[in-house]
Amino acid sequence: MKVNAWNTIVQLSKERGVETDVIVNAIEESLRVASSKYYNLNEKIDVIFKPEKGDLRVYSTKLIKKNPQDISKEISLEEAKKIDASAKVGDYIEIDLPSETLGRIAAQAAKQVILQKVRDAEQEKIYRTFAPQIGEILTGVLRRFESNKNMILEINKAEILFPYREKLPTEDFRRGDRVKAVIIQVLKDTKGPQIFVSRSDPQFLAKLLELETPEIANRNIMIKDIVRQPGERSKVAVLSHEKDIDPVGACIGVKGNRILAISDELSGEKIDIIEWSDNPIVYAKSALSPAKVEKVLILNKQEKTLQAIVSKDNLSLAIGKRGINVRLASRLVGWKIEIKNQ
Repeated sequence: MKVNAWNTIVQLSKERGVETDVIVNAIEESLRVASSKYYNLNEKIDVIFKPEKGDLRVYSTKLIKKNPQDISKEISLEEAKKIDASAKVGDYIEIDLPSETLGRIAAQAAKQVILQKVRDAEQEKIYRTFAPQIGEILTGVLRRFESNKNMILEINKAEILFPYREKLPTEDFRRGDRVKAVIIQVLKDTKGPQIFVSRSDPQFLAKLLELETPEIANRNIMIKDIVRQPGERSKVAVLSHEKDIDPVGACIGVKGNRILAISDELSGEKIDIIEWSDNPIVYAKSALSPAKVEKVLILNKQEKTLQAIVSKDNLSLAIGKRGINVRLASRLVGWKIEIKNQ
C-alpha cells in the first residue's frame, strides 16, 4: 500500500524535537497493536513501513498444512488457495491486511497512539536534558499561576514547577517575568517529568557565589556549608586550598562588589562569609558575625553547648533580629550557642 506520510513525519520531528526514527517506530508499533484486532488468532504480525519511499505493508505469515493444528501459525490448503491459487501444502503464505482495513487502521493509529508515543519521547528527552542539571541555575519565563499559588516557568519549551514555598518571602512575580532559579529536583512521573526549581534553597546561593567568585569556580575555595533564613540572612562557611588566597575577602570582592551583587539578586538578603574551622570555639566566634565576640567557652562538650561573651554594644548584633543571627550561627557550627553580656 502506498502512503504519503514522510513530510508529515519530518514536520512533526522538527516541531517536537524528536528523531524521525522514534516517530516511525511509534507508527510501526501502533499499527501492530491496532492490527491485532483483525489478526485475532494470536498471529505474529509483521510491519514494513518505509515512509520515505511511501511503502506500508502489514501481514502475517503462516505454514500451509493439510490439517492445521496451530491456527495462529498454520492455515489449511483450502483457505490458502483463496489468497493464492498456486498455494500448496508445505509452503508459507503471507496474509496481507486488506488495503481498506489497513488505511482505516493507519488513520486511527495516527490519531490515537502516535502522538502518545511522541509525547513519551518528548518527556524522556526533557528528563535526560534536565536531570544532569540539578544544582545549576536556569532562567525561565513565568507563564502561569496554579490554584495553590505554585508558578509554572517555561524553559526551552519545557514546563518547570516553581513552588510558592521556594520563592523568597518578599518577592512578588507577575506573568511574563524572567525568573532565575536553581534546579533542585527532577522526577520521572506518569504524566511526564516533574522539574522543581528554587530561589530559597542553599544551592541557589552556592551557585550564585560560584558564578560571582572565580576562586570558587576553579576550586581554590570550597564552600563547606550554608545556612539560610531566605530573604533575611545567610551564613556561608568557606575554606581556601591556597595559602595566599583569603577565602572571605575573595567572596566579598573589592568594596564588597561580589557579595552586593548576590545580595541584590536575593532581594537584599544579608550574607555573612565566614572562614570555616574545625575548632568549634574559633568557628563560633566567626559565625556570630557581624557581632564582635570577646570570648567563647565550652559549657558542655557532650551536649555541644557553647557560651559566647559579647559586649553590651554587640549584644543585639550577636542575637540578631528575632534571634536569627545566633540561630543561624548555631546551625552552621553544629553547637548550641548561648549569648552572654560581658
